[in-house]
Amino acid sequence: MRVQHRHIIYIQGYDPRGLAQYYRMFRTELRKFSRLYQLQATISRPKVASDDEIASWTIDTKAEDWQTRTSYDFLRFEDFIQQDLASPIWRTVLSAVWIYWRLVFAGTIARFGKANWRFATFITYPHLLLLLEAACAAAIAFVFEKGLSAIGIPDAFSIATAAAIFVALLGAVLKYTENATYVLYLLSDTIWTWEFSHRERPEWDQRIDRFARHLVNVARSTDADEIVIVGHSSGSFLSTEMLARALKHDPALGRHGPRIVLLTIGGNFPIVGYHAVSKEFRDHLRMLAVEPSIDWIDCQARKDVMNFYQFDPIAGHGIDVGALRRNPKIVPVRFRDIIRPEHYEKFRWQFFRVHFQFVMANELPNAYDFFMIVCGPVPLSARMTVPDAALDVATGDSGARDRAWKRIEAATAAATREADLSKVEPSARRSG
Repeated sequence: MRVQHRHIIYIQGYDPRGLAQYYRMFRTELRKFSRLYQLQATISRPKVASDDEIASWTIDTKAEDWQTRTSYDFLRFEDFIQQDLASPIWRTVLSAVWIYWRLVFAGTIARFGKANWRFATFITYPHLLLLLEAACAAAIAFVFEKGLSAIGIPDAFSIATAAAIFVALLGAVLKYTENATYVLYLLSDTIWTWEFSHRERPEWDQRIDRFARHLVNVARSTDADEIVIVGHSSGSFLSTEMLARALKHDPALGRHGPRIVLLTIGGNFPIVGYHAVSKEFRDHLRMLAVEPSIDWIDCQARKDVMNFYQFDPIAGHGIDVGALRRNPKIVPVRFRDIIRPEHYEKFRWQFFRVHFQFVMANELPNAYDFFMIVCGPVPLSARMTVPDAALDVATGDSGARDRAWKRIEAATAAATREADLSKVEPSARRSG
């Protein structure tokens, strides 16, 4: 099967930049993608739903022997995130420090370290930097206090002045170095994941429920050949939540017509799943692990410190479904293979830039290519099953493309037979 129409549902992570900046990035990267593969790709302007929660646009991509139309839905949370970041600095700092030490004493940080030491280091980084900045501010405040005492200022006044200097100085350092350090953003992220895990953010849950109903409506009405749900970064666990809730709304969701594929990239599932209170989330992972009508692909990169590399989202949470398990397929991605060597050495130390490479254009042709996943003719599940054939479709000569399509069609036929069986077999989700 060649995909002529694909419907993408993209769930943003904890990113305050929102629609305007994401769309500009997407449009810029689409141009790079077009130049890399010598394609024609046109993109429409985004249309925003009346409730401002979903923005949509279309992409038409044309090559020598294929053409694909993509409907792209961008599910928005930036209004919530921007509210979080507008919180007073003192409140953010106190809340985040309190939560971090609760994570330490509960053993959660140690579990993060066991699952992926790079991520544990990353989540600890803003607290170490905050401690360093606080120590510097305290040292300056201490010098002022000693100076005031030396000239005969009463202790009560000198100590109060030193405390005020400490607070003002630390607040100023945090505020004016934020663009370089991201400390306040990362502390806010810690607070949000804690509150989300503990179901203390009902507005997020309500919006996810609405997005789940949107997915159900799309699956029932679209003429697309496949629906791909993309969750990047924190969008990984948000997308699994949305899909699991959609399956509860409509247990036949994946049997209406188009194949539904969940693509999680740069994921960090343990920051929700490792909390003892997150039983419902782990139940949702269990549901998706055995659901035969859904394909789930989880892409991970060693170079990205913000994802859990070599982490199994099912077994890593202590979930054992035995022989019933069919999801996810874990796919390693080597950024070294998709970025030009002269750029890679600079790129590799820019941690946020590395993290976003998952959703940016390649500089070198590769089986993992976000824009080929979004705009190309190869079904996503087949692309991950026979990646070399998918790459030949994009870069091979006429003979290589013909051979590649035969392999892809065989892989698609096998997946279709499995999907047909799932229509007549009772879902493992309902049988226990």
